[in-house]
Amino acid sequence: MIDKPFVKEFLKETLIEVKVPTDISLDDLTAVFCRYLEQDSYQWLRDNFKSFFNHGDPDWTEIRRMINESKETA
Repeated sequence: MIDKPFVKEFLKETLIEVKVPTDISLDDLTAVFCRYLEQDSYQWLRDNFKSFFNHGDPDWTEIRRMINESKETA
């Protein structure tokens, strides 16, 4: 789930140089941008899932290595 207040603050800070039409409220812009991010995040998650699990043929040795590496750096 996207943190809407965070996104709203991000948009406020980032859109300083962009002229947003007066008929588009920051709340509406935040809502539609959050939906866009959620859709994009889902597609990104699916793509990364396919890559990580080698399109249904996971390399468990590599995954174990990554798990161990992650534990060592935590």
